[in-house]
Amino acid sequence: MKTILTIGRQYGSGGREIGQKVADYYGIKFYDRDLLARVAKESGFCKEIIQREDERPTSSFLYNLVMDTYSFGHGAAAAFTDMPLSQKVFLAQFETIKSLADEGPCVFIGRCADEALVERNNVLNIFIHASDEFRISRVKTYPEYKEIEQSGKRIMDYISKIDRQRQSYYNYYASGKWGRADNYDLCIDSSLMGIDNTVHLLTQFIDEFEAMN
Repeated sequence: MKTILTIGRQYGSGGREIGQKVADYYGIKFYDRDLLARVAKESGFCKEIIQREDERPTSSFLYNLVMDTYSFGHGAAAAFTDMPLSQKVFLAQFETIKSLADEGPCVFIGRCADEALVERNNVLNIFIHASDEFRISRVKTYPEYKEIEQSGKRIMDYISKIDRQRQSYYNYYASGKWGRADNYDLCIDSSLMGIDNTVHLLTQFIDEFEAMN
């Protein structure tokens, strides 16, 4: 196998579980939160900072200010020094994703991996979404659900908040639009067939892609 898979996902859709099962099926590496440890190792940022900034949008005003400074000839080093921390973390993550992709086929969850690997021809970009009912039932099994209950928040409000964060992060850093069908090679509603059948469909799709390339 030579394919690299990137998976964007709605919160609660099972995208992470699907990605893990696909990676297990092919015996390839899987990168989600453990990617952050690799970013910390290669960038010098402490893991806590990277976790805090993970998939969170930065201030477009600050970013544009830095880019304007860069464009006026102050140089990349100066621009990087003045860059918001969230932007530095993103760039470190971006380079780590490229580095990991060089090591062989793997599965990346979120974090604009499709944008980082846009110039490669062995990448399939997938988006997993699901019905509200399906996502609510799954989130109720998550460790963080107890905190959601204790906070008094409606579970769907919390789900929507996480989706907005992911959407803002992706739309800010990537050239496409998060969750829009024409930005991906395949979009799957995991609530129609369930997790395992979605994994089966996805492996069939990957096998066909491999056969054609």
